[in-house]
Order: sequence, then structure tokens, then C-alpha cells
Amino acid sequence: MNWYELIKAIILGVVEGITEWLPISSTGHLILVQEFMQLDARPEFIEMFNVVVQLGAILAVVILYFHKLNPFSPKKTTTEKKDTWDLWFKVIVGCIPAGVLGLLYDDWFEEHFHKFLPIAIMLILYGVLFIIVENFNKNREPKITDFTSFTYQTAIIIGLFQVLSLMPGTSRSGATIIGALLIGTSRYIAAEFSFFLSIPVMFGASGYKLLKFFKAGGNFIEGELIFLLVGSLVAFIVSIIAIKFLMNFIKTNDFKPFGWYRIILGVVLIGYWGLFM
Repeated sequence: MNWYELIKAIILGVVEGITEWLPISSTGHLILVQEFMQLDARPEFIEMFNVVVQLGAILAVVILYFHKLNPFSPKKTTTEKKDTWDLWFKVIVGCIPAGVLGLLYDDWFEEHFHKFLPIAIMLILYGVLFIIVENFNKNREPKITDFTSFTYQTAIIIGLFQVLSLMPGTSRSGATIIGALLIGTSRYIAAEFSFFLSIPVMFGASGYKLLKFFKAGGNFIEGELIFLLVGSLVAFIVSIIAIKFLMNFIKTNDFKPFGWYRIILGVVLIGYWGLFM
């Protein structure tokens, strides 16, 4: 066992657990961190690791929201079970655009945009958008403050915004939250629906990456399976903390601090790219 590589996997799990839920781009951060701290593993494993490690983060949502998302709960009334099924159908509808386009263009985006400069540009662009949207909403009351007033049309619109996250550095949660805020959803509902959308999307993306990995003749060698499992476990633990932090934070704050973080990080990265790349 290479302990130095295991520590890298733990660090990557921490990065994934934080950035999957905060609207600052998990894939972008994983790629950027690996510019400076590359796992000593095959490129095909690293490509798969960057997606499949997100399963740990997704399981955190499943655990934290298990009751809310469980239509079979004996503690729910018939009406509550019906509402839960309705929520799941809206999640599935919201996932269709990104799911279809992801299958069609995943390899193309990976080839052309999983790079240092495009990620930095997207960090800045969506940081600016967060600030603009929050300023636009400053004196507006949200129209959608619970899931009973959350329509299929709303789910589809947010799902279309999720397509933007195919571009690394955008942030899946960032794109969906911006879309939700623009159509009048409260920050709390926007964040929760973004979490729920992640479940089928990331299970699907992880399954696709694993299938692609094994179909290409890949197998786990020299501790790679342990790196993946440890990274996912760490991502799960850190995700629980990050989700609770975010949901408490937005009770009294807006998303502009994340916008400024993205802008500052993007500018620093472009400066680094200009000097050293």
C-alpha cells in the first residue's frame, strides 16, 4: 500500500465532499487540485475516479433526506406518500435534459474542456452570474417556497439549466440554483431540489464511467480500488457536514459569497496559468 497516494485520495475526497454541494464546481476543483497533486495512477483510472468518487457525496443526500424522499415510509400519510412520488417524478423530469446530452457529448466535453483555463473562466463567469442574480432578487419575494407549489414546468426549466454543468467549472449545483432563483424559487428549495437532482444524475454518470472503464479493459491494480473506496467514504462524511453547513448558511445569507469566491479563485488561476503554464 502506497500511503502517500492514499493521503492524496483522502484529500480528493475532502475536496469532493465540500465542493459537490457548495456551488463552486466539484469536477472543476478535482481537476485543478490534480494539476498540483496528481494521483500516481493510470489516466483512465483518474478519469473514472473523478466521477465515481461523487457516489460517496450522493449517499450523504440519500441518508440526510431519506425520510423526505422515501415514498414507502410508514410514518407518512397517503397524501404525503403521493406528494413524495410526485417529487420523484419531477426530479426524473428535471434530469432528462442533462442525462440525454451527457450521454451524447460527455466525451467531447471531456476532451475539449477538462483543462485549466476553461475551468478558470467558468468559475469567474458563474461567480458573476451569482452576484447579478442575487442583486436582481434582492427586493423580490420568492414565488416558490415549498414543493407543493413546485410544478413540472419548474422542474424542466431547472433541468435545462443543469445541462450547463456539462462544462467543467460551471458547477451542477451552481447552474441549477441559478436557474431556480431566476424563476422565483426560494434559496432553500433551490438548494434542496439541486440535491435531489444529483441522485439519479450522479448514479447514472458513475455507472456510465464504471461501465466505460471496464469495457475498455480496465481493472483495479496496485491499490486503486482502495483509493476509490477511501476517497468515496471521505466524500460521504465531509458531504454531510457541507450540506448541513449550506442549508444553515442560506437561512440568513445569500449566495453572493460563493460568487466572490469563484471570481477570486478564477482570477488567481488565470494568473497562475499565464505565468507558469
